[in-house]
Amino acid sequence: MPRVPPTLRLRLGPARWTVRRRSLVIGAAAFAASLALLVVALGSGTFPVAPADVVAVLLGRSDDPLLQTVVGEWRMPRALGALGVGALLGIAGALFQTVTRNPLASPDILGLSSGAFTGMLAALVLVSTSWPVLVAGSLVGALATAAAIWLLAYRGGVQGFRLIVVGIGVSAMLASLNTWMLLQIELETAMFASAWGAGSLNGVTAAPVAGALACALPFVAAAFALVPRLRQIELGDDLAAATGARPNLVRTVALLVGVVLVAAATTVGGPIAFVALAAPQVGRLLARTPSLSLGLSALIGATLLLASDLVAQHLLPVPLPVGVVTVSIGGAYLVLMIVLEVRRRV
Repeated sequence: MPRVPPTLRLRLGPARWTVRRRSLVIGAAAFAASLALLVVALGSGTFPVAPADVVAVLLGRSDDPLLQTVVGEWRMPRALGALGVGALLGIAGALFQTVTRNPLASPDILGLSSGAFTGMLAALVLVSTSWPVLVAGSLVGALATAAAIWLLAYRGGVQGFRLIVVGIGVSAMLASLNTWMLLQIELETAMFASAWGAGSLNGVTAAPVAGALACALPFVAAAFALVPRLRQIELGDDLAAATGARPNLVRTVALLVGVVLVAAATTVGGPIAFVALAAPQVGRLLARTPSLSLGLSALIGATLLLASDLVAQHLLPVPLPVGVVTVSIGGAYLVLMIVLEVRRRV
């Protein structure tokens, strides 16, 4: 009996892709899980809605105005926000970990999430509370933090370990700055900013979610367009340069794209930790691929964040910000990663 090849060749016009069968299976499973969690999220709450009724609303087959309001207007923005933010963080984490060649590199550890929060706080204190201003402040803060980390870590090139160490130091300084700014503003505004800074999807509305995802979409496309070049630099700078890639330029563009994705995600849910760290590695381990997949990272990140939000809202004695749950899961994941790394080196 002939052996079934482990890869599939896909073609769309002049573009061609080679995809592992196992990656397709894992991606399909993650997509199905995210859809199932979406139905559960839209049906859960003080006013429960049966899954069949949720599906009917999603398909436009329900004539009940109450169900349409509860599912479509009240719960849909938060659920889609969780899926979108999780996907953006997963892609950003995969970019950072690929560029640095370090599984511990993520926007929250490197300080980029804290930088985006700092920019948002500065805009909140100095300008206004309007959503476009907060988006601009978050993006400026993330870009400024990335530039500072890059300049401090650059020594004839950027090494992954040095970048992470510098990022941890910058993150600690920004956390102190954020605390100081929170103490300078009015109590009500500080309470809102503190809850948002913990990583929260409470009060998410359709306009910020749609705006953030629309702004991030071109950069998501740019991230996927970078995949062939990222695969080249994984072979080493010399071989990548010999095959037509420019390693330093590819790394710079990939980091800039990742920063913008982090800023877009932060404007919706705040600096949510550990999703960007865990999603790429979980996808790689499940699919057993040598490289990080942006598609799998996005699907795993979306599923992980929506599941965490369900736990934070409905499975705990008191509803908590989703960032509290992701930090707890991420802490356990980080300990597991360290233990496995120690065992591998022994």
